[in-house]
Amino acid sequence: MIQLNSGNVLLKPSHRKQLMSSLRRAAKMGDRLGKFVLNLTLHRSGKAIEVTASVNDAYGSFDLRSRSSDWRTAIRNLIRMLATRLHEQLILRAVTV
Repeated sequence: MIQLNSGNVLLKPSHRKQLMSSLRRAAKMGDRLGKFVLNLTLHRSGKAIEVTASVNDAYGSFDLRSRSSDWRTAIRNLIRMLATRLHEQLILRAVTV
């Protein structure tokens, strides 16, 4: 499950669709792990946008943070970090099974 809290960042519906489509790979990996919950929070302070992600799944929980002047760049960096961490958890799951 993915929960989005856009905070004080105004996102158009088309931006929300872009964000959710870019999270598709991470959501699939999370579903394979089981009990996947992703909380995304966007916050604007000055000209910078900070994106934080809190991830809980069957194999642990972790937090990620990305900051940039553009929301797309911040999301892109966070999704790369998220996919890497979920992939590591999938590998650890395969080793322990």
